[in-house]
Order: sequence, then C-alpha cells, then structure tokens
Amino acid sequence: MLFGGGKKKVPKETVETRGMHMPALDIPVDEKFTMNFKQNGGKFIYCDSIEEIYSTLDQIIIENEWQDQTFFSMDPRLIEKFSSQDINFTDKPNKSDVFFTTCEHLIAQNGSILVSENQLRERKLNDLPSNLIVFATTSQMIENIGEGLKIIKKKYKNSIPTNITTIKHFQPTPDNSDDFLTYGSSSKNLYLLLLEDL
Repeated sequence: MLFGGGKKKVPKETVETRGMHMPALDIPVDEKFTMNFKQNGGKFIYCDSIEEIYSTLDQIIIENEWQDQTFFSMDPRLIEKFSSQDINFTDKPNKSDVFFTTCEHLIAQNGSILVSENQLRERKLNDLPSNLIVFATTSQMIENIGEGLKIIKKKYKNSIPTNITTIKHFQPTPDNSDDFLTYGSSSKNLYLLLLEDL
C-alpha cells in the first residue's frame, strides 16, 4: 500500500487542493457533502431532533432580522410541519425575500442540492427569493446526481417530476454574467437545516 494501508483520514489540505474532475477520495458521503457544500458557500446546521430544527430556525430568523418577513413556500407538508413556529407563509415569491423548501437529494460529489417541480413547480431558480432555507434529512444524502436521478425515477415511477435541477452557488460571485460556468444559475444565500433520521 502506498500510504500504509487501511482507511486513513485524508488531510483537509489534500482534499481542498484536488480538482473537481480528479478521482474521488475515499471519504464518507456525509463528510464529502459537508466539505463541498461549505466550499460552495452554504451554511450548514446539523440537528438531532425536530425541536433542535425549530430552535435553529428561530436563531436564523433573529440573526437575519426576518421576524416580520413572510416566508415563500410551495410545500403544504412543510408549512404544516412548521405551523407551530411563529412564521407567516405565502405562495407568492414576490411577497417574500425568503424561500423555505425541501429538496429531493443532497449531492455529495459537488455539494449541491437536487430539486424538482415538487419544490419549484414551474419556476426557475432566478424567479425565487435570494435567501433560501432548505429542510432536509441525512437519508437524502447521496454520492452523485446520477444516483439521485435513479432514485427519483424509481420513487415516482410513472409520474417522474420535471424541472429537475441543482442549486449549488450559495454566495455571490463577482459579475456572474461574465462567467459561462455560472450561466443560467443564480447565487443564493442558503441555509441547510439537516435533520438526523438514520
């Protein structure tokens, strides 16, 4: 063995200096997602219970001074789950600066969030408020987009959702219009509330 065998922890510096097209290092999916998500500029909050999720959401609202902000959400189950919190919801994106949603999957390979019409309806990312709060569970973490698409196909069988896309730019980039790699995407201030369910 080159490095003495066994599953050695890969130094953070090694991981961060590797290109995105280099072969993946042997890192657990949750660690890989966390590392790539933070590199994309996302804010990640891991919680053990729904009570901790509620408490964390309260802190996010206070930190951003969103106490008087109406949250845009298109997910009735999410609205019901958070109905005990002191949050007003709207189904009109132009009435809010915050989009509160779920997702299909969390993609470890590039730290992105896979969404579909189940979260977005027919809207494009550019149509959404610039602040996003995503509620997800640890069981939604997967290795790559291909795996996510297979699970979606199996889960929804005859009614596969449309408008499948990933959100992966969580901080403003200088003049996005000149960068062809970010064309069609929109930077979002993103908080991920991750509930342990495994």
